[in-house]
Amino acid sequence: MNGTFVINKLSTFASTFSSALKMIANPLRRILTYSLADDSIYPARSICASIDKGVLLVAYGSRFLSGIRIKGAKGYPIDEGKFAQPDVFASSLSLAINDFGAPKSGIILSIPKAWAIIKTVDFPIAVKENLSNVVAYELDRITPFSAEDAYYDFKILSEHEGKLSLSLIAAKAELVKPYIDALGETGLTVSRITINMSGIETFCRYAERKTGYIFLNMERDGYEGALFLNGSITGAFTGNFAEADEKSKAEAISKEIEPLIDMLKVHEKPVHIIALLGDKNPALRELLKSRLSYPIRILNETDMKIKVPGKLSDIPYAAVGGVLESLWTKANSLNLLDRGVHEQHKPPIVLTILLLLAIMTMWIFYIISPLNVEEKRLQEIDRQIMLRKDEIGKIEKLKKEIDALQNEITTIDDFKYSRPMALNILKELTTIMPKNTWLSRVRITETTVEIEGYTTSVTGILSKLEASKYFKKAEFASPTFKDLRMKSDRFNVKMEIEGVQKEEPGKSGASEDDETE
Repeated sequence: MNGTFVINKLSTFASTFSSALKMIANPLRRILTYSLADDSIYPARSICASIDKGVLLVAYGSRFLSGIRIKGAKGYPIDEGKFAQPDVFASSLSLAINDFGAPKSGIILSIPKAWAIIKTVDFPIAVKENLSNVVAYELDRITPFSAEDAYYDFKILSEHEGKLSLSLIAAKAELVKPYIDALGETGLTVSRITINMSGIETFCRYAERKTGYIFLNMERDGYEGALFLNGSITGAFTGNFAEADEKSKAEAISKEIEPLIDMLKVHEKPVHIIALLGDKNPALRELLKSRLSYPIRILNETDMKIKVPGKLSDIPYAAVGGVLESLWTKANSLNLLDRGVHEQHKPPIVLTILLLLAIMTMWIFYIISPLNVEEKRLQEIDRQIMLRKDEIGKIEKLKKEIDALQNEITTIDDFKYSRPMALNILKELTTIMPKNTWLSRVRITETTVEIEGYTTSVTGILSKLEASKYFKKAEFASPTFKDLRMKSDRFNVKMEIEGVQKEEPGKSGASEDDETE
């Protein structure tokens, strides 16, 4: 029992430690294998030409430090209801490049959805390592085209129960190649082939940051749409209106959309419907909303949180989406020009080695640097002490002189404030003595005051002295008597000074008496 408990504990600890190690190792691995030429920081520019009936849609954008900016977007009219011929397409695109001031770099060619086949196919998971060759071999079985006669690409949607689910888009080469050749004759090179529907999916996902919604493109004579789920086109549909009345049109579109709504619910996604309306019939729009019971967001009438030059109703969404597919690192879109060949990007070993060397250098510096800093600080302190040695001696001498002066000041203050000064006592006597009284003798000691003098009346003298803040215990030192010569009473009064204590014998000698005649 104890052995099982220990094993469970060790297993839990190993699992926890492994998870913690992965949390640390994964960010470190991304840093060490990060390429300075990574698309997320590398500046780039892109121009997309989207072929549509009666118009050529062109957009131009750039990326710098992961920030994408659409610099130009415009539509160039072609024969109404027709796709542009290759020579007209090439000349119109050259005109657009001049209008935008865009470089003649790699061109993104966006072809109509009607030219392509969109399918979801399954393969055994065992073929994953050789998937490109397997798709090329099986393409003529999956589509009407062989690998040599088509432009195509695919991406893995999921891996479940031993099967790989793929999203595959393929277009017949003889439809697309004349446009590539026409651009080549004007000095323009095609670097990417996509479809209009894919560009719109990328545009909506970039603007809305949502991974599940239904798209509907409705024209006067027909419609097309698809379910955009997790960055892939699923369940695409297309059709023409058999009848001209709005009720029949709304019913036909509802039947196409309802299965896609069920698929969103299966994947537990909220139902969002985005429509691009070429037919702006308000009655048809209201009928469609009432039949579907879900809000419909009109793409060319609603701000999609991305700045695009021009009027909202004239934005070439497919072309702008094609630009985003090449510039946005999270687009994960298909490039039919690759024909299913996906290059594996190896981590840059040189950068990893340089980063490791840099980390080791910083670690060594981190260990040694504090010791060097402290040693230099000690040397500087010793140097400062030597420079100020004489000054420190002078300061200590001045400090001793200051202490001596402070002691003298303290002694003087103690002498000054320990008992009232004789001058203050004399001033007090002058103030409190009656006007008909004069003093003949004043004797001031440390604790007592004796006064002798003459007055016309001795009544009230003692009370005046007792009331003073300087004196207490005032009394006659000898009997008063009448001086006939002075015609006044002679008195002799003795009193103590207020707030002064007598010094004990043996302490500092008594100070000399102050006596005033």
